[in-house]
Amino acid sequence: MLGKLKEEVCEANLALVRHGLVVLTWGNASAIDRERGLVVIKPSGVSYDAMKPEDMVVVDLDGKVVEGRFRPSSDTATHLVLYKAFPTIGGVVHTHSAYATAWAQAARAIPNLGTTHADTFHTDVPVTDEIPDDRIRDAYEEATGDTIVETFRRLGIDPDETPAALAVHHGPFTWGRTVEKAVEHAVSLEAVAQMAATSLALNPTVRMNPALVEKHYARKHGPNAYYGQRDAVAPRSSGV
Repeated sequence: MLGKLKEEVCEANLALVRHGLVVLTWGNASAIDRERGLVVIKPSGVSYDAMKPEDMVVVDLDGKVVEGRFRPSSDTATHLVLYKAFPTIGGVVHTHSAYATAWAQAARAIPNLGTTHADTFHTDVPVTDEIPDDRIRDAYEEATGDTIVETFRRLGIDPDETPAALAVHHGPFTWGRTVEKAVEHAVSLEAVAQMAATSLALNPTVRMNPALVEKHYARKHGPNAYYGQRDAVAPRSSGV
C-alpha cells in the first residue's frame, strides 16, 4: 500500500540526517495521500541507519495504524492536526535542529532580518503559546499541533507563505506541498535561525525594511515571481 509515498517519506527522513538536521532519532517526516485520507510516517525511535521504505507506517487521519509492523512516530498526532487544518500541504517535517530549537527553547519567534529569510518565509517564523498543563498531561502531541494552528490564526499568518513554526520549548515543524518541500523548508529554517542569532548578537536592534521583505518574497512566490528558470526553454545542442 502506498509504495511510492513510502519511498518518498523514507528518503525525506534520510535526507534530514544528510543535511545535519537530525541526531540519533530526533526527528520525523510524513506525507499524506489526500484522496485516501492516509498518512505515511516514520516509525517511532527506529534508527536511521537501516531504515527502509517498508518500515514506514500508514495511519488514517484518526491516528489508527492501517499498515506497518512498527508503532508510528510519537509526533504523529501533531502531523495529523496540521494536515487537517492546512488543506494545501502534502508533507510535514519535525526536527530538533540546533539553532531553530534554540529559538523554540527561548520562546522567541525567528525575526525576518534579511533577504535569505524572506526568500522562503514571508513573515517572522512564529513561536507558539505555552500548552496548558492539563493538555500536556492528556493530549500533548495533539495540543502541540493545535497551538501551531491557533498561533497562525491569531497572528493572521498564511501557512502556505510561512511554512514553519516553532513549538515552544520543543522544536521546529515545517511543511510543504510535498514532503520533499517540507525537508527543503527545514533546511532553510535552520540556516535562517543561525543567521538571525548571529545577526542579533552583532546588532541587537537590527530590523529589515518591510519593502525589501515583500520584494524578495515576491521574486520567488506568487503570480509575478521571476526567480529561476520555470518558463525558460532549454537551449538546443550545437552538436559541437
